[in-house]
Amino acid sequence: MRVLLVGGGGREHALALGLADDPSVEVLVAAPGNPGIASVAELREVDTGDPAAVAALAVELRADLVVIGPEAPLVAGVADAVRAKGIAAFGPSAEAARLEGSKAFAKEIMTAAGVPTARAYTCVDAQSAAEALDDFGPPYVVKNDGLAAGKGVVVTDDRAIALEHARECGRVVIEEYLAGPEVSLFVVTDGEAALPLLPAQDFKRVGDGDTGPNTGGMGAYAPLPWAPPDLVDEVMADVVHPTLAQMRRRGTPFAGLLYVGLALTAVGPRVIEFNARFGDPETQVVLALLETPLAGLLHAAATGTLAAHPPLRWRDGAAVTVVVAAEGYPAKPRTGDVITGADRAGVIHAGTRRDADGTLRSAGGRVLCGTATGTDLAAARDAAYALVRGIELAGAHHRSDIAVAAVAGQIALPD
Repeated sequence: MRVLLVGGGGREHALALGLADDPSVEVLVAAPGNPGIASVAELREVDTGDPAAVAALAVELRADLVVIGPEAPLVAGVADAVRAKGIAAFGPSAEAARLEGSKAFAKEIMTAAGVPTARAYTCVDAQSAAEALDDFGPPYVVKNDGLAAGKGVVVTDDRAIALEHARECGRVVIEEYLAGPEVSLFVVTDGEAALPLLPAQDFKRVGDGDTGPNTGGMGAYAPLPWAPPDLVDEVMADVVHPTLAQMRRRGTPFAGLLYVGLALTAVGPRVIEFNARFGDPETQVVLALLETPLAGLLHAAATGTLAAHPPLRWRDGAAVTVVVAAEGYPAKPRTGDVITGADRAGVIHAGTRRDADGTLRSAGGRVLCGTATGTDLAAARDAAYALVRGIELAGAHHRSDIAVAAVAGQIALPD
């Protein structure tokens, strides 16, 4: 199989490692990729937001499968353009990707499908936003309706901050706060059949103890020893299959990766958000534990043959990833600093570039991820932090509490 992987972040490095490990993959090309991905794939330049350019590259490479990593190309219609050339694409159409591209649209689908989620209002002016905030009360949850690279959500007790975020975004979804531990569930689907991956938990806020502003994610772990044993079955029955059925009824079936962000509340799982692609950094830990060949799985979803795919196989143990972020992240990350200690197994590149002389430098807010597996969560956590300690990057910071509560058995479900 000849595979083209679109994207160049940490998620795509994790996907590249999984694809390269699949014996069916003869050629792996990443566009644009990154220095870490370069160790397992050929890199090509492309404007990932240009559907025609990506489709032309897929034709040139005689690709059998195109895997689209980030959300922006999906919303732009890259999967549609690739499929129009007769090439299998893993990723939803532009219409289906609106599940992530518009928070208001996602709420509309959830309501129509009867999916359990938070009450919400879509607001386009200061008055409607103020009324919605007053209806729900603190903590206030304000979400940019459109794509915001994982940083469009403000959760705050300060009404003025909530109102200002609404003003800056223009069109927002304001919803009731959902109390309870959060869970990320990835579901591979061809629009009808659906296979859930292992649930994971990520850490959205920049500081230890869930302090500071939201980020694209500062770490993750899987599996979740504290999650109810029937969680995945319940979410598949109450959320995933009703959502897929609703999308089919609208004539815009969702095929690709449906990311279900959940809060486990006192009244059961409630959907926080949908995404239309693998989450970052949860992909790093989930794929580290997946034993089933990745390219074959994604190809089955892309070609409508997922129902015939064998059951998924998982490695024993656990996985943890810790994000190393640049100085100033998430507000104004500094880039261009020299990095050492990153060229080791388990270090995932998220925002790096390499000079002509081979020097590795930071090129984004989230720069690297120390990703490790272990016999249990404690061992995986120790190994991940050992990788992080070996990385040198001036001004870098990371959370020190990834998976700490889970290891200590301190995560409790609401009564």
